[in-house]
Amino acid sequence: MPTVTLKSVCKTFGEGELAVNALTDVDLEINAGGFICLSGPSGSGKTTLLNMVGGLDRPSSGEITVIDKRVDLMDKGKLAEMRLHSIGFVFQAYNLIPVLTARENVEFVIQLQGMPADMRHRKASDILNEVGLDGLEERKPAELSGGQQQRVAVARALVSEPALILADEPTANLDSVTAQTLMDLLRHLNDDRGITFLIATHDKLVMSHARRLLQMQDGQIINDIQQR
Repeated sequence: MPTVTLKSVCKTFGEGELAVNALTDVDLEINAGGFICLSGPSGSGKTTLLNMVGGLDRPSSGEITVIDKRVDLMDKGKLAEMRLHSIGFVFQAYNLIPVLTARENVEFVIQLQGMPADMRHRKASDILNEVGLDGLEERKPAELSGGQQQRVAVARALVSEPALILADEPTANLDSVTAQTLMDLLRHLNDDRGITFLIATHDKLVMSHARRLLQMQDGQIINDIQQR
């Protein structure tokens, strides 16, 4: 059963002479457990497609099904509920809350879910340990390196046990050694937990880790390459 299905998805920004077609008739199926990278130049539609799948934006036309639910038909409340429980996000800029510790940043998601405090603490600590941050739970983002902050972001994406994780340029602010370590971690999580990953990237290192590489240009998928 596919985790993600897009049928004839189009997205246009602006109107009339100022209209820009960000996505044009995109058809795509992503099976559960996939590790997929979207590649292509700036403006090719990678981030727009990622935002559509995550329910952060709506298509101009077409159908988007994520984990058996038509996200293009959901209202804002249902989309927020789905993101909270079923989809994890990892962003280029980390998007951590600066006044919270690493553990508190990770706990934030499951606090919104209503999990009791003692369970939150234990679960957040276990996830931080899994991503290699044992002993750094009480540090705030400013006290962590870029790679450590991105690991906190990965832990936050994992803590709600989502079926799907969306990542937008996750290595953009990392040096090559740290980026390699992060990608090894994401592949391990994919292998070990069966989480489906969809990653938008310019980074050839990230592309080399993909099981499936989707090359985009001018709002369309022009190549679909099975790698390993």
